Amino acid sequence: MSDAPVLFQTLPAANGMQLGVATLNSEKTLNALSKEMVHLLGKQLHAWDEDDSIAMVVLQAAGEKAFCAGGDLQNLYASMREHHASDKKDDLLGNAYALDFFEQEYRLDYQIHTFRKPILCWGHGIVMGGGIGLMAGASHRVVTEKSRLAMPEIAIGLFPDVGGTWFLNRMPGKLGLFLALTGANINASDAVFVKLADLQLPHESKAELLARLQACEWSRQAENNHLRLSHVLHEQQRNANVVISAGPLRQHFDLINQLCSAADLGTIIGNICQLDASVVNDDIWLQKAVTSLQKGSPTSAWLAHALQERGKHLSLAEIFRMELVAALACAQGHDFAEGIRALIVDKDQKPQWLPGSLDALQPRDGERYFARLWAAEQHPLRDLGVGENMQKRAA
Repeated sequence: MSDAPVLFQTLPAANGMQLGVATLNSEKTLNALSKEMVHLLGKQLHAWDEDDSIAMVVLQAAGEKAFCAGGDLQNLYASMREHHASDKKDDLLGNAYALDFFEQEYRLDYQIHTFRKPILCWGHGIVMGGGIGLMAGASHRVVTEKSRLAMPEIAIGLFPDVGGTWFLNRMPGKLGLFLALTGANINASDAVFVKLADLQLPHESKAELLARLQACEWSRQAENNHLRLSHVLHEQQRNANVVISAGPLRQHFDLINQLCSAADLGTIIGNICQLDASVVNDDIWLQKAVTSLQKGSPTSAWLAHALQERGKHLSLAEIFRMELVAALACAQGHDFAEGIRALIVDKDQKPQWLPGSLDALQPRDGERYFARLWAAEQHPLRDLGVGENMQKRAA
């Protein structure tokens, strides 16, 4: 097998059509998304969109452990360390690597959201952060019995980006805010419940599914192919006799809504962290969620909440533009680099957040995350939304 970070192939199908298959190929890093992978995926998706013989695209990953465990943070961390030591440390635009990384990643995510043809994303194993960014916009999203999804950015001083402001806000009740604040991971059942996935299938059925897709009578009409793929997936699920039971997120739906319904963030965090011991002690999933919030960056919690509040009525394109500014502010600030150091570089698991509590966060501290860095016509993502073609999810 090639050592290229993304592998591309086409599979022959009926009527002279083809399936495009993109495979994330960095198994040792749990397919963490690098700049090179982003570039390769974006370029190939554009080519497949222009090729009338390509009926649909399959997005998958090498290995059994992860579809994509997030963004490749090592180079980003090095760029932040260099930036913080430079004479441009107070300049949000001074870190050229971070600007390019986030701009290209968000551009790819948006490309997937608005892709004209069907994209089947096989989200097996770990799907976190940037991996959810890839998966969320696919027209048909499959999870398996081994899928574990999370937006754990609070642990590294970032926020649920890659369009997280968009899809977290569209989850039932207050579940999106709870997931942003706690970084809690969810199983396949809960992924379908909160609309991060469309169907659950056994991982062992993947080869059979691909064979069926190759045998399909595809057309050159994207709309017809969306419906055709939906039909095949639903039939595959019925044939597999998949039994889906409620996951912990759905089981705690009423409790989470109660905890997160306060008007101010401080009260919400207090509600979660002060959960009755009789409830938490018997529930490992809740224990981990509470602990993650308690140990996480207070600034990240504030920012995740602020973004969801500001993003309620924004378009997807507007949200990506807003998130780009917030991401650059995180790269320029303290907590993002400190979180990566503590969890990934030094691995001492002891990040020193600044400020150390939500109460110590001053209003002016938050202004830079929503600064006007460019005029509207100069924003790097200004072209997103022009001729927008948001696909209706057919699955």
